[in-house]
Amino acid sequence: QVQLIESGGGLVQAGGSLRLSCVASGHTFSRYAMGWFRQVPGKERKFVAAISWSGGNTLRADSVKDRFTISRDNAKNTVYLQMNSLKPEDTAVYYCAATIRRPGIGSAMDNEYDYWGQGTQVTVSS
Repeated sequence: QVQLIESGGGLVQAGGSLRLSCVASGHTFSRYAMGWFRQVPGKERKFVAAISWSGGNTLRADSVKDRFTISRDNAKNTVYLQMNSLKPEDTAVYYCAATIRRPGIGSAMDNEYDYWGQGTQVTVSS
């Protein structure tokens, strides 16, 4: 069992930056690929970024590729999402997720993740 707790969300002006963190419980964090997704009320959850168990491979959605960076620190059981040049359309609840099914790359498909955090709200004002 893995428990995930996100933090770092908040209100920021367009063009600003935020760094989200997701801390995982347990001693097996390094076995999991990790992902970030986001969801706007009434809409489907969307993939943002993923990172392999080692941090050597990453995936990012086209909409964030030049602005967001995913990273991890296995010694701290933590995955990060650095978000720069934020836009109002980035406003959403951001979730981190863990998957053991594809540890070498992660996945852009939310149904391939086994564990989810409770989410953290990011609001970008224009």
